Amino acid sequence: MAFDNLKLEKGMYRQEGMNFTQVLESMDPSENYRGTALEGTDAFQRQLKRFGIKVKGAGSSTVEKFFRNMDSAVLFPEYIARAVRQGMEENDILPGITATTTVIDAMDYRSIYSEADEESTGMKNVAEGAAIPATKVKTKDHLINLTKRGRMLVASYEAVRFQKLDLFSVMLRQIGSYIQKMQLADAVNVLVKGDGNDNAAKSYQVGTNPISGVRGSLGYDQLVEFWGQFDPYTMNGMICNSAMMTKLLKIPELQNPLTGLNFQGTGKLTTPLGAQLHRTGCVEDGMIIGIDNRYALELVRAGDVLVEYDKLIDRQLERAAITSISGFGKICDGAVKVLRV
Repeated sequence: MAFDNLKLEKGMYRQEGMNFTQVLESMDPSENYRGTALEGTDAFQRQLKRFGIKVKGAGSSTVEKFFRNMDSAVLFPEYIARAVRQGMEENDILPGITATTTVIDAMDYRSIYSEADEESTGMKNVAEGAAIPATKVKTKDHLINLTKRGRMLVASYEAVRFQKLDLFSVMLRQIGSYIQKMQLADAVNVLVKGDGNDNAAKSYQVGTNPISGVRGSLGYDQLVEFWGQFDPYTMNGMICNSAMMTKLLKIPELQNPLTGLNFQGTGKLTTPLGAQLHRTGCVEDGMIIGIDNRYALELVRAGDVLVEYDKLIDRQLERAAITSISGFGKICDGAVKVLRV
C-alpha cells in the first residue's frame, strides 16, 4: 500500500496552509482504505503502524522508537502536537462559550460587527414603497489582539528515550491543559472588558436597580432579574469560579431533584433558567458572567499547535517550544453581561 512507501521529510511541516497530517493525507488519502482493515485511520496513524509505533496502552512503544530512522523521526513533532491538542481539548469549555472559530494565516485580524438603524430595533411593518430598515455590517476600529501561549519542553533525549509513550503523552497533555487555561483566561478577559473596541460587558450589582437583594447575597430572584436583562438575547450560559458555583448550588431552586439527576447522570450542571454552568478559576470572586453563546464570542486562531519540529526531529529536545496563537473578539455586545454579588 502507498503508506508503506512514502518518503517523509522536514519540509512537510513547512507547506503553507497545510499541517503535517493534511500533507500526508494529500499523498495518502484515507478514502483509498475504505473496506480495508485500515478504514477509520488517518494518514498519520497509518505511518505509526508502518513503523510499529504504539503511542498508548500497556504495550506502548518507547520514545526511542521514533528515532530508529530519519523517516520515523519526522513523525515525532506531529505526535507531540497531537498529544498537546488532546490536553487542550480535555475539560475545555471554550467550545461552549464561543459562537464561531476563525482560522487565519496572519498575525493581524480585524473582525466585524453589526449596527442596526435606531428605527429598525422595533417590530414595525414596512409600508408599500417605504425603505426597509437596514442592519449595517462594519469592521471594528481596532485589531483583535492575538496572543502566543505555550510552554518550553525541557528534557534531554537521554532522559526520555526509554520512557513509554503512554507516560510521555501524559506530560504533553499537561502542557496542553496549561495552554488551554491561559486561552480561557484570555476569553474571560475579553468577555468582561471587551476586545479594545469600547465593548466591555454591561455590569449589574446585586442590591442596585434593576437587581434586588442585598449586596453580598445571592438568591433565585436575583438570577431571574439578571436573566431578564438579556432580551432580545437568551442567557444560555453562566461562567463563574468555584466559590460562586458553591453559592449557586446552595440556592434552593437549584437543588431541584431533576437538576441533581442530570448532574449525576451526565456530569453537566444546568440551572432552572436553562443556562449551562461553567466553572473556571479565571473569573474573579463575586462575579457571574452571563452569555448567549450563539452571539457572544469569536475565537481567532493563527494556525495550529506549533512545535519546533527541527529541534525535535534532530533529538534536540532541550528548550523546544510548544505554542498556540489565538485571540478573542466580541460579536454582539448585548450577548454578554456581568452580575456582581
